[in-house]
Parts: sequence; structure tokens; C-alpha cells
Amino acid sequence: MAPEPGHDEHEIDAAAHAADVHDDHAPGEVHAPGEDHAGGDHAAHGNHDPLDPGHLLGHVQDSTFFEIPQALDPDGVRDGHLHLWQPINKTGEPVFTPRTGVPQIDDILLPVRLQFTKFMALELIAAVIIIGAFVWLASKVRGGGAPRGRLWNLLESVLLFIRDEVARPAIGKHDADKFLPFLWTLFFFILIGNLLGMVPWAGSYTGSFAVTTVLALATFLVVIATGMAKVGPVKYWTGQVPHMELPWVLSILIKPLIFVLEIFGLLVRHFVLAVRLMANIFAGHLVLATILAFIAATASSALYWGVMPVSILGAFALSILELFVAFLQAYIFVFLASLFIGSAAHPH
Repeated sequence: MAPEPGHDEHEIDAAAHAADVHDDHAPGEVHAPGEDHAGGDHAAHGNHDPLDPGHLLGHVQDSTFFEIPQALDPDGVRDGHLHLWQPINKTGEPVFTPRTGVPQIDDILLPVRLQFTKFMALELIAAVIIIGAFVWLASKVRGGGAPRGRLWNLLESVLLFIRDEVARPAIGKHDADKFLPFLWTLFFFILIGNLLGMVPWAGSYTGSFAVTTVLALATFLVVIATGMAKVGPVKYWTGQVPHMELPWVLSILIKPLIFVLEIFGLLVRHFVLAVRLMANIFAGHLVLATILAFIAATASSALYWGVMPVSILGAFALSILELFVAFLQAYIFVFLASLFIGSAAHPH
């Protein structure tokens, strides 16, 4: 479920670059706080309102390019964009447009373009970092020596914290260890995605609803697989309805209703996992984009020298908060995932 590429028609002159313009955005796709100050760079490449909602959303969406600072593109040849190589669909035209026949649903379904996007590239970077860190740490631990160096101590401290303070209390000491590879990978994948948002002109794939939905879906599959493996498929699903001493007439009416409500609650809990992570990252970066957009909005007025330092200080303070949120949201996601797994592993 790769995020749908976004496009920024707000920044490209239609007459000069008509072939490159696309007029749809993928809702809920976000850039990172480091990108948000790119609005000032783009002001040099096109006429637009820096505080226009569509323009601001363009800075916090997935796309087929990375934004680059004006210093690296002084002549505007690239229009402030570093386009990604497209091995499948070079034109960006839809290869499939889903239709259900329901107008309200059809309006929100996005066409499939099969393009390589910025968030995909960042996910690959995160995967390489995670594999490299885990393989390196495993080679050190295999030697049996005491942890040495800041990086070794840092990684081992984080892993032990998740094991001893999150997984084992929620799942149980005897069952938790087999879920640690999943939980560790989940934590670092989310954390790195959040931290990449602090890199200027990069992006934060954890602000994409498509990405967080896949993470929540993976957790959901682990939860139901754990429950079915623990008590058996039939007993797991029938166990969703608590034991009640009811007349058979009432049982026929009430128990199916309770079963539907329990399944609905199970789905909602995991859906909230996706929404919570996406909303926190998306909202923080959008606020940061707005703060920095005030600099570009006042660039040609007498207010510039008053607004500019205040915006920079505000962005700096918010970035510190976003750094804390990056760790907090990774922890919350893994903590709740552990609770859900624990409830499936120990239904009683």
C-alpha cells in the first residue's frame, strides 16, 4: 500500500511547465518539519500565496520528487525539485482508476500510478539503517563482551527497555520474547520515519495514512494469529462473546449482536493505532509549515524583519517538541501493540 504521489500545482507555472502539472493530492500524506521551510525557496520559482492551504499541504505530502533549497538551484532549472527515477511509469498517468459505483466512495479513491515516491525512498533508507544496526549489534553481542561505546550502549538500552518495560509486562515473561523481533522492528521503523522528518527537505512517511494503516494491519494480523494459535481458531472467535447464562431465546438475539460489537471494537482499536500516529506527525509538520510560511508571506513587506526572527524561534521550539514526539509516538504505538498482543495471548 504505497502512498499515492502528491503533486504541487501551486508551485509550477502552468504555461511553462504544463507537461509536469498534476492536479490531485493524496490526502493525509505528509512531509517533515525540515521541509516546511521550503516555502520560502519556492517563492522564487512561482507566484503563489505561501499561506494557501493547498500550498501548505503540498509541503507535507508524498510526491515523486524531493524539494531542494534555492541555493542548489539558483537558476530555477529544476524548479526546486529533485525528481526521482521512475522505472515503471515515467509519465505519471494513472494506470488504473478504481470505481465502486458509489459516488461518495469513488470521490475519495485515488488512481493507481505505480510510481516510485519520496516516502518509498525514505522507507528503503530506514530499512537499510535498521538492518545495518541490528546486524552490527548482533555481531557485537555474539562475542559475549560487555557493551562498549555510546552507540552499542544506546541500542542495547533501547532494546532492553522495550523488552523489560513494554513487552514482558504486557504480554508475559514467557511469551513476550518471541514477539520482540516484531516489536523492535516496529519501534525503530516508526522512530526513524519520525526522525527523518527532522532532516531538511526530506520527509516523514509516518505522516502518511497509507503507511500507518499497513503498520496497524500488521499488528492486527499478529494479534489474531496469536489468539488463534493460543486457543485454536474456533475457540478464539467464539471466545469473543463472554460466557453468559441466558435463555436460549435471548442468546439467539443477544450473542450475535455482542459478537459483532466485539469484532467492531477489535477493528476500531487497530484503526485508532493508524490514525493516532498519522495525525500527530501530520499535524505537527503542518503547524511548522505554517509558522515558516509567514516568513515568505511577509518577504516583501516592512513586517519581514519582525516576523522572520519570531517564526524561526517558534519553528526551533516546535522542532524540539517534534523531536520528543518522534520518540513518544514510536513508544505509544509499540506499547499499545504489546497490549493488544497480550490480550490475545491471555484472553482470560
